[in-house]
Amino acid sequence: MPPLHETTTARVAVLHAIPNREPHGQASRNATGNFERDRLPDPISYFEAQGFPLRGPGLWRTARCDFHGGSDSLRINTRSGGWCCMACGAKGGDVLAFHMQHHGLNFYEAAKALDCWSGDAPQRPRGPADLSDRDRLELVAWELQIAWVILGDTRR
Repeated sequence: MPPLHETTTARVAVLHAIPNREPHGQASRNATGNFERDRLPDPISYFEAQGFPLRGPGLWRTARCDFHGGSDSLRINTRSGGWCCMACGAKGGDVLAFHMQHHGLNFYEAAKALDCWSGDAPQRPRGPADLSDRDRLELVAWELQIAWVILGDTRR
């Protein structure tokens, strides 16, 4: 197996040969619309309009949980819209997260349905081009060498 610096150079060359590749961990900036959090509905109004009457006093109220079909197990924060089922563990940080999970929507679809998205739909970034067989083998060899180095460090 070649030294690490040679395979790293080969891997970098392979990755630079892929057109339109986004750096790892960075989303594409192709969206032409905006999510506007301040336009999210009031949590109390939202949950009651969705058919979840809230019971109890205070910041955290109780409702039924449709995720597992239970009653009186869903706790809803009336200020933030955060929610958590004490029985099945379903949870989210706001009414948008609830709308996504409850209706099976992605972020854009839920934001649009709640009138919190202005502008056009976000465009999906293009995926990387297919690698040749040789480039795939070089990439696998590089990843195996990195794994070997990591395993060697953990044995010390």
